[in-house]
This record gives sequence, C-alpha cells and structure tokens, in this order.
Amino acid sequence: MSGVGQRPDPLSELGVFIREQRALARISMRRLSELAGISNPYLSQIERGLRRPSAEILSQIARGLRISAETLYVRAGFLDPRDPGGDVEAAILADPLIDGEQKDALLRVYRTLLSANRRRAVLDGEVGGIGR
Repeated sequence: MSGVGQRPDPLSELGVFIREQRALARISMRRLSELAGISNPYLSQIERGLRRPSAEILSQIARGLRISAETLYVRAGFLDPRDPGGDVEAAILADPLIDGEQKDALLRVYRTLLSANRRRAVLDGEVGGIGR
C-alpha cells in the first residue's frame, strides 16, 4: 500500500538500480549472476527488492557490473552518501556511451583529483573540505 509522502522501499530502489545498471551494461541476469558468483534466483530476488544482500554480495554484483561497490553500499543503506562528487561518479557509471574500461579510467582520474584537492585543503588548514 503506498500513500502520499511515503518513502519508497530502499530494497526495491536498490533492486531497480541494479536492474538499470545491468540493462545499461547490456548484461543478462544470468550473465551477471555468473560474474557475481551468485545464483540467478537470488539475483532475481535482489532486483525485485525481496532480499537484502550482504555487503560482500553487493561487492560481487558491483564487480560484475563494473561499478563502484560504494555506490551499491550507499543505495543499500550501508554507507551514508558522500559529498556531491557521488553525482559525478553516478553520471559516469550511468553513461551508456562509454564502456567499462573508459568508465574505470574516468573514475580513477576523478578520484585522484579529489584526493589531491582534499590533501591540499588539509594542508591549507581548511576545515570541512574544499571551498569553506
């Protein structure tokens, strides 16, 4: 039963996100279950929001999808959302026009730049990060 103002079910949202990422990667459910090392029925239950996967299973699914495990941890509620940079990573991961290797390269460059900027902010004595 859904009502106005009711929060969506986090498990269903996670399942939808995994299904969307699988579709963007053009991977069948069977293939993803093989890549992740989990059974096809279990993956189906996760995608339908019927099962809450462990962090290890999410990591295996992320590896199969070639996305960051952190992205799935946040979606599953294991981690709090990071800084707004997560939107950049999500955009890179969701872009259907670049392949997995290109996504990995972009994410490595982006994360390296963020790390360098954070180190510089600490050295410059900025509290709470960049731009404050």
